[in-house]
Amino acid sequence: MKNRATISCDIVSSTALSAESRDILTTKLRGLVKKLTKHFEKEGFYGRILKGDYIECALEEPDVALRVALLIKTFVRSLELPKPKYENKRLKYFKEHGVRIAIAVAPLENYQPVKGVMDGEAIYLSGRALNRKDTYDKQKVIIKKTLYFLSSDQALEDLYETILEMLDVILARCSAKQCEVVFHKLLNKSEVEIAKILKKNQSTINQHSTAAGWNAIYRAVSYFEENIH
Repeated sequence: MKNRATISCDIVSSTALSAESRDILTTKLRGLVKKLTKHFEKEGFYGRILKGDYIECALEEPDVALRVALLIKTFVRSLELPKPKYENKRLKYFKEHGVRIAIAVAPLENYQPVKGVMDGEAIYLSGRALNRKDTYDKQKVIIKKTLYFLSSDQALEDLYETILEMLDVILARCSAKQCEVVFHKLLNKSEVEIAKILKKNQSTINQHSTAAGWNAIYRAVSYFEENIH
């Protein structure tokens, strides 16, 4: 059976956000899903938001799964939400990590996006990976990584888990502005186009791109796209 890709995403410490911020976040995530649906139409992208802070996606073509996952990651990390009236210690985890994401490449035995049906090994693997690492309502939150790769092929899983660990470290060091630039670059926008979108000088975009480690991110994504099956 043909492999498909699923992506499960869980917003970190979403309960620490104010009600206003959660509403804004959900609205922006819906907009993101629409953008991804249009941009990756040829790859058979399907996405949905559950409970306002959990995203599930599927792709007919697994090769763009890492790109999509990083688009979601950098989008959430770049968001500017209203400051809460009362400081919540857990809020720092949202600011630092944004979202935890698990990619799975495996069969998806029952996949009917028109009916909203997504069932099979792939979604089971990606969802289970996040459930094992759930941070909801825990007194002490420990987040060692936020990007996971799952496959029924252990050798494949080991290879891409290593690559995702590297990307996790790189993105953890990125500022919100740097994540915003990486987001647009992942959509194949040129620095000239990004400068116009963000109303910044091209030199500023280039500085953000370099500081974010774009070359390493690009090489990892390109390797994934060329070799995943």
